[in-house]
Amino acid sequence: MNQLAVRNLSVAYGNIRAVRAVSLELAQGEQVCLIGANGAGKTTLLKAIAGMLPIASGSVHFEGASLTRRPSFEIVRRGIALIPEGRGIFGRLAVAENLAMGAYSRRDHAQVRADAAMVYELFPLLAERRRQTAGLLSGGEQQMLAIGRALMSRPRLLLLDEPSMGLAPLLVQRIFDTIKIIAARGVTMLLVEQNARLALQTCSRGYVMESGVITLADSARQLIDNPKVKEAYLGE
Repeated sequence: MNQLAVRNLSVAYGNIRAVRAVSLELAQGEQVCLIGANGAGKTTLLKAIAGMLPIASGSVHFEGASLTRRPSFEIVRRGIALIPEGRGIFGRLAVAENLAMGAYSRRDHAQVRADAAMVYELFPLLAERRRQTAGLLSGGEQQMLAIGRALMSRPRLLLLDEPSMGLAPLLVQRIFDTIKIIAARGVTMLLVEQNARLALQTCSRGYVMESGVITLADSARQLIDNPKVKEAYLGE
């Protein structure tokens, strides 16, 4: 059984359907990417899965349970975390306070402390700046914090929206090295990423989205070799 199953999902802004009858699925522990041009509907799709946008039609099931039209806080409690485009950190709170916000629904306080230690091990720079106001961090450090905050909810599925946006190449590589470490621990991932080559090199499968519709679905290797993907997204 697929861990995540999206069936014929549509999302509308007024009379405009930004996502139209999209279906996709992820197996447990799988890393899948969603590539496409700006405005294709990728972010809208992630937000709908996370309960942050209303679903016009279709369904979302996670581990056999329906999440369709469930509130976002309940979806987090069920094991899904969204790392949003633009990071969405709490700029006036300290790094440690941001991490604590990621665990707001948990009551296992000893394990929360252990998970915070795990985040600091993944991102030693955050450990050094744990008392620093998050808004003063660099872009790369803020992205690390956004990932760490999501991990504090102990997700079984991570939705990542443009983790490389606005980062220098060296920081992008560090972020994606960490994403691979998290994936190796068994966390399922749905990755939206403008750097299509990096996304396809990180994931085992991919979907191509155009104008709110899934137009291609294949293994990452096949998509990298696809002439249409090469021309449109890989600059070849």
